[in-house]
Parts: sequence; structure tokens; C-alpha cells
Amino acid sequence: VFCFAVTLVALFDGKTTMWKGVPSWLAMIIFFILMSVVGMLEAMQIAFFAVAKFTPEERGDSKFQKMTCQLLFKGDGKNLPGFMIGRQLMVVSCMFFIARVTSVSIPEGGSNIFDVPDSVQEFFNTGLLGALITTIVASITWQLVASAFPLAFLANPITYIFLRICLMFEASGICHGAWV
Repeated sequence: VFCFAVTLVALFDGKTTMWKGVPSWLAMIIFFILMSVVGMLEAMQIAFFAVAKFTPEERGDSKFQKMTCQLLFKGDGKNLPGFMIGRQLMVVSCMFFIARVTSVSIPEGGSNIFDVPDSVQEFFNTGLLGALITTIVASITWQLVASAFPLAFLANPITYIFLRICLMFEASGICHGAWV
């Protein structure tokens, strides 16, 4: 909660490394959308490996569960590792933008967040608070839920859309070195 408090106060006070032309309210929306995208990608990874152990009959009955599993496990089995490569590219891209939104930067002569001493403000400026938020809220939490309910993630249409996007990134060839 404290990490969120510091980050959101910095965001609304214009004390982050977010680009100058982006209003605070829009930066906050971008932040939560990107955190959700990262969370969904993290959850998909866990859910996909969980259902890989299931028989085809156990992989669900809904339209999107079937579509996702057909795409993921079809052919010679390269779509699951292909997803992992494309997923990593998407996660890294999102992380760069999240870091831009959450990194605290006090302008010269500006007041510290919550009027903390300069040494504490220097700690805030390291970006560690944003990294904690991202690790806990956008990664671990989603992974835990996906490990408990993998079929629920397969039933989500966004899972299928993100799977397609990740496979498209992998098919673009930008990460072909990962197959070596």
C-alpha cells in the first residue's frame, strides 16, 4: 500500500519520469492497463503449463477454452514455446513503460514526497517501489490465481487474443535467436 501511495502521489504531483505532455490521470490509466496486461501474460504462462498436463477432455468445454487449447497445442508443439518468446517480448515492452510511469524524479529544488528526509527520498528515487508494485501486483498475484484456476483463464477471450498477439510477435522473427 505504501508503494502505491508514494507512486500515485508522485504521479499526480508530476514527480515521475513520465513524459511532460501526458496528463497525470492518463498516466494512471496507462499504468493500471499495463499492469493488467503484464498480469494477464504472467497468468497465461502458468495456466498454459498447468493445462499442458491435462488430457484434451479435461481442458474445458467453453468456446475460448477449446480455441485457446487448439491453437496452443496444435501441430508440432512449437506454439507453447513460441508463446513464451512472444510473451517475454510483450512483458519487457510493458515493463519499460511501467518504469517510466512509476520512477520517481524530484525536480531540482522540489519538495520531497510526504516531506520525507532527503535520504528517504533518494531511496524512493531508485525505482524500487515501482518494481515492488509490479512484482507483487502485476506478476505474483496473477500467477497464484492462475495456478488455482487455470481453466478460468482459458475461458477468457482476452487470453485467446493475447495468445495470438504473442505468437504474432514470435512469428515476426524479431526473437528468432531465442530458438538457438
